[in-house]
Amino acid sequence: MATARRLPRGGRIERDRPISFSFNGRRMQGFAGDTLASALLANGAGTVTRSFKYGRRRGIVGHGVEEPNAIVDVGSGAGATPNQRATEIELFDGLRATTSRASWQRVAGPFARYFPAGFYYKMFLHPRLFRAWERVLRATAGLGRIPAGSDPDTYDRFHQHCDVLVVGAGPAGLAAALEAARTGARVLIADEQAEFGGSLLAETLTIDGESAQGWLAQAVAELESCPDACLLPRSTVSGLYDHNFVTVAERRPDAPGARQRLHRVRAEQVVLATGAIERPLVFANNDLPGVMLAASVYTYLRRYAVAPGERLVLFTTNDHAYRTAVAWKQAGREVAAVVDARPEPSGAWVQAATRAGIHVIPGHAVLEARGRQRVREAVMAPLHAEDDRLTGPSRRIRCDLIACSGGWSPTVHLASQTGVKPRWSDDAVAFLPAAPGDAITWAGSASGARTLRACLAAGAAAGATAAARAGHGDGRVSAGTPATNEPAETPQRALFLAPHRHPPSRAPKQFVDLQLDVTAADIELAAREGYESVEHVKRYTALGFGTDQGKLGNANGVAILARALGQDIASTGTTMFRPSYTPVTFGAVAGRDVGELFDPERLTPMHSWHEEQGAVWEDVGRWKRPRYYPRAGEGMQEAVNRECLAARDDVAILDASTLGKIDIQGRDAAIFLDRIYTIGFRRLGIGRCRYGLMLHEDGMIFDDGVTARIGERRYLMHTTTGNAEAVFDWLELWRQTEWPDLDVYCTSVTDHWATAALVGPKSRDVLRRVCDDIDLARDAFRFMEVREGHVAGVPARVFRISFSGELSFEVNVPAHRGREVWDALIDAGGEFGITPYGTETMHVLRAEKGFIIVGQDTEASMTPADMGMDWAVRPNKPFGFLGDRSLSLADHLREDRLQLVGLASGDSVLPEGAALVETAHDAPRAPNQGFVSSSYYSARLSRPIALAMVRGGSGRLGDELFCSLASGAKLPVTIVSPVFYDPEGHAQDV
Repeated sequence: MATARRLPRGGRIERDRPISFSFNGRRMQGFAGDTLASALLANGAGTVTRSFKYGRRRGIVGHGVEEPNAIVDVGSGAGATPNQRATEIELFDGLRATTSRASWQRVAGPFARYFPAGFYYKMFLHPRLFRAWERVLRATAGLGRIPAGSDPDTYDRFHQHCDVLVVGAGPAGLAAALEAARTGARVLIADEQAEFGGSLLAETLTIDGESAQGWLAQAVAELESCPDACLLPRSTVSGLYDHNFVTVAERRPDAPGARQRLHRVRAEQVVLATGAIERPLVFANNDLPGVMLAASVYTYLRRYAVAPGERLVLFTTNDHAYRTAVAWKQAGREVAAVVDARPEPSGAWVQAATRAGIHVIPGHAVLEARGRQRVREAVMAPLHAEDDRLTGPSRRIRCDLIACSGGWSPTVHLASQTGVKPRWSDDAVAFLPAAPGDAITWAGSASGARTLRACLAAGAAAGATAAARAGHGDGRVSAGTPATNEPAETPQRALFLAPHRHPPSRAPKQFVDLQLDVTAADIELAAREGYESVEHVKRYTALGFGTDQGKLGNANGVAILARALGQDIASTGTTMFRPSYTPVTFGAVAGRDVGELFDPERLTPMHSWHEEQGAVWEDVGRWKRPRYYPRAGEGMQEAVNRECLAARDDVAILDASTLGKIDIQGRDAAIFLDRIYTIGFRRLGIGRCRYGLMLHEDGMIFDDGVTARIGERRYLMHTTTGNAEAVFDWLELWRQTEWPDLDVYCTSVTDHWATAALVGPKSRDVLRRVCDDIDLARDAFRFMEVREGHVAGVPARVFRISFSGELSFEVNVPAHRGREVWDALIDAGGEFGITPYGTETMHVLRAEKGFIIVGQDTEASMTPADMGMDWAVRPNKPFGFLGDRSLSLADHLREDRLQLVGLASGDSVLPEGAALVETAHDAPRAPNQGFVSSSYYSARLSRPIALAMVRGGSGRLGDELFCSLASGAKLPVTIVSPVFYDPEGHAQDV
């Protein structure tokens, strides 16, 4: 079914493929090749949403990623996708779209005067109103609706490498990709549109004597035939990071499998052919439906065969926009007038418009758009030739469409993400990209080129240069610059705010940022209130916030601010644009790492055995670990008491496979460990183990563990279960970035080994049943040593280390044989009453010995001295160690620092985390004396025990404190030594 706005012929749409869709519940029709925006315009849509702050009617303004208004939610239920631009949505049969704005905004208009710039900051100044305003703002902020339920779609993440990445497939990008591909370089070219070509898709000029579309088809065909070229349409380069790491979000609406892909690309060279975005003109009521960008009107005419109105007024400061008026006339629509701010426009495009019978009004500006539901007339007046003063009376022109063009802003967002600020050019009347370095090259209108010929030439040169830098070709262009039939353009006029009869504070609203309702008056108010930095003005007014990141409004906003401050635009500068260039769905970021794959459960080789024994599980990091093994009628405390006594009196077994294990090798491995740990390793003998603390640069405890020397240049480091990944990252950070001269290599082998810890006085007897090639006698295999042999016939490493304070052997075997060896140990220990125990018993056993757990007894402010572990610090190592110098800071030597102590609490088990105070009475401002870090009932001691951090605790043994309970009661406790059991250490060295 044809519509009033659809032209009878032309465009790239497929008229033989009609498509039905709905918008806000209204059924409509478009064609294959339409975007949702072009289809809405073809169906006569005017208002597509309400504005953010004032609830004003808003229509479609642009045709691409610059569109600030037509933001919609697509689909329904769990599969819905919110906050999509209608200009980027390809029409498909059955599409259901709704506006992303809330209905409350329809009534916001009458209260507009109560919402000036910065109103949300001022609201919060009154403490009594804070909560009320917070609820209102939270209810009204944001766009779209969060889908209900889990997303049913699938997303993928890809990792790619290329010699040259070309961002943008317009004329400059295609020319760059062609030149790079011809040298044999691996080329990846990405463009956000469904078709390659950019502006060429609506172009009527010729290239080398043939149509622009013909040249485009040949260029794409050549790239598709190149084996080393990868073409990614529908793919937005959303982020450009250090070392040419680039993220590309690919949409795949019709492909089976994943709906979107996130490509993580490492590129040797990047060519930014991102194009330029037409800059709107700021005048009163410029947000009315029917005010559009001139280039967008042209694109809808030529590419989609849609005329968004009947009677056009073109308001321009440059020659290029005249093409829109000529195309409008050729489409059989009426051009009411071309209002040109320049006093004497004379370019070839101007002459073409005049020959077409179009009325050109030079030296004038549109001051105001008028209408209720959409534009009905434009108010214009003469403009001074040298400045922006009005020089005569105003007059009205009847129209339903105002196409405006204030020039072009190069799309510098990606380079800005790397911290390179653009520079203002008075000649280009735009912010141009600064030189980003040897790994990034600009091309086309993104670098300021304004003609098709210049874009093609710049693109070819950029592609050849990038390929040469990547080691392909000599940097010379393979062919001459294509010839085009475009006429030369005359200079444009810089006009950022059309004057009005009233100043901005009294004039009808002149919008700078349409997405967030920022007006010229808001920016001038910010300047009056003392905001001079453009970054501060951004935050005060919200200019450039939101999903468009200043694509349309920033240049105008900066110019208005510069005028208000009485300075030039160059010194005012512009804001930094942040990733992502356009919004990227969380699904694409996550890929398939969702649900059980987001935080996968890690199971030890003995997991099935624990399940068979009815273990109660505890999550430790990503690991499933048995917490305790209840027998019939037992609760947790009874089971833990039984397990503890078995470990102290007979023999018990613990699955310790989850401990982090890192294999460290190399000529300088000992030097590396000396720098990482507080204690020395260069003199450690082969077959010996040593306990060490690892500190951050600030001297605070990061991790601890036992490291064994298992060869001349080889060590095996053990870490805590929860810190294994962080420790490995820490080692790699220093190895790669700070000490690359060291010959050392780190490999995580946590998953390669299964570990069974035999604990208790009878553990040696059990191990002897299944191990006959290791001498287990005390004097032959001493505490803190490691031996290699066989356990139950399986090659094994056996460590004599202890986290329980008892005689202990930790048996390490290849993971795939872990269950086999575990079963053999259980069978061998049957006659000795071997008892499995879990993490809760492990905590009790270590707390009885005063052993700390990093992350439970420590936090990010604990030094070795605080934990009573100065013995583990070697202060005079040749190089020192990480955190060494920080330990001597005055604050770290204070006597009143929190220090590790034990607490005696009578018959009460103290709550962990409870505060400790000096008095049983509530005293105002009484200083907190510390907190309980670990607390258990000890079956061996037949009483509760606790570890705590107390101010100056090591010098306060015997002092009384009070533990604050949740009930408000204060329980008296006595500070004691943190070692409750076997302080001499006899039990572990027998």
